[in-house]
Amino acid sequence: MPNDVGPAAWNEVNVVCGGNKQSPINIVTKKTKQDASLTAFKFTGYSGMFTSRLKNNGQTVFLDIPLGATVTGANLSHIYKAVQLDFHWGSSGSPGSEHTLDGEQYPMELHILHIKDKFLTLEEAQNDTAGQAILGFFFKESDIENKEYGAFIAALAKVQNAENHTELNISLNKLILSETKMSDYYRYEGSQTVPGCSETAIWTMFKEPVPLSKAQFAAFYNLKFKDGKPMVNTFRPVQPHKGRVVYRSFSGAAVTAVEFSFTFLLLCLGTALSCYQLY
Repeated sequence: MPNDVGPAAWNEVNVVCGGNKQSPINIVTKKTKQDASLTAFKFTGYSGMFTSRLKNNGQTVFLDIPLGATVTGANLSHIYKAVQLDFHWGSSGSPGSEHTLDGEQYPMELHILHIKDKFLTLEEAQNDTAGQAILGFFFKESDIENKEYGAFIAALAKVQNAENHTELNISLNKLILSETKMSDYYRYEGSQTVPGCSETAIWTMFKEPVPLSKAQFAAFYNLKFKDGKPMVNTFRPVQPHKGRVVYRSFSGAAVTAVEFSFTFLLLCLGTALSCYQLY
């Protein structure tokens, strides 16, 4: 697909990008359904250090993942092996996650792409209706630097320009949440968020965001597109649900203060009691 074709026009070049299971989406928490089968993930090889090439391809920055890291459990029907990760971000003062939560867009989002372990390539996985399992992580700004990201942030300074690359020694668990914070997540059927938008992905978006400092986010904003312009706003807008259900692994959230106030007002108006009598 041509680099100058924006996300809004992808479906004009590839009809799949206008399909019924496109990602990302806005997750409306009140409409999600709890699914008891969404148990804990089992991560294998996520703590192992590996060396790979971090590359700026002129459109984003990504890291290929060598064999060894897999996920199972969490109602996944197969073992899925990690093959690649990438990030999507906004700009200084402007959010850039791809998925949104009740309309809220976070500063950044990490995707770790997995394919069924029987496949050798992503192209093979794209021909299977559940060939891919993508783990997504929101990010939030913190006053404290995330030391686990030290090596990754340092490597970004070496790939500021298009086609730059550098070797990076890292483990996947340094880039994500601790396992104790990954029990709460959302699950739905979707697609890749880049062309050709293959609708063969099982999506997991974790509820808890990963913290990064303002200076660490700035390292992403300093990257450059192929044309030399700042590499910012690297996200695809949210896509229509088109009848899809989003499931959650945890019990329903507590009622918010606004929802409580509205319910309380209706109670007052619907009874002979005055509001002050209920206090």
